[in-house]
Amino acid sequence: MPQNIDVAILAKAPIPGFAKTRLIPAIGAHAAAVLQERLTARAVRTAVDAKIGPVTLWCTPDCAYRTFRELAAQFAIRLREQPTGDLGARMLSAMRDGPSLVIGTDCPALTPPLMQDAARALRSHDVVLVPADDGGYVLIGSNMPQPGLFNDIAWSTAQVMAQTRERARTLGLRVYELAPLWDVDVDSDLARMEREFPELRL
Repeated sequence: MPQNIDVAILAKAPIPGFAKTRLIPAIGAHAAAVLQERLTARAVRTAVDAKIGPVTLWCTPDCAYRTFRELAAQFAIRLREQPTGDLGARMLSAMRDGPSLVIGTDCPALTPPLMQDAARALRSHDVVLVPADDGGYVLIGSNMPQPGLFNDIAWSTAQVMAQTRERARTLGLRVYELAPLWDVDVDSDLARMEREFPELRL
């Protein structure tokens, strides 16, 4: 497996009204923030347990929140503030230091072995992706920064994965895709999470 694959986790602070906003109508702002906190902790543990390289939690709106500081102390990870810009700009910033994987906090089905498989794929590919069932992706990795991969993407839509594939083809990048996973965005996802991951149940 490649050594020193940086792992970047993009995370929102668990602030009521700021985190998991699409679930607020169903469960309320406070419960949505609690869920964000639990999902973030799970993502950090998954990334650390994968043991593929240093883990950085990229925080928004900043790194001052108790949850972030406690995770940094517990898991000996770094905290960095997400820059301004769209999702592509923020992911690109997290990938500027060399070979890296970027994940969010919304996919409890992501596992350390799967992350190890993604890191291993970078031996022979330029980019690795784990598609999401909703048309996006839950993990992206690359051996070097690829600014063109994030140009003109309709973020937060069902076209993200298809557009990313097309950008990769245009750039001549060798892409490896793993099996799709699902993330927790809407009510039906929440019900599935509670069935499959009862430890996250609200």
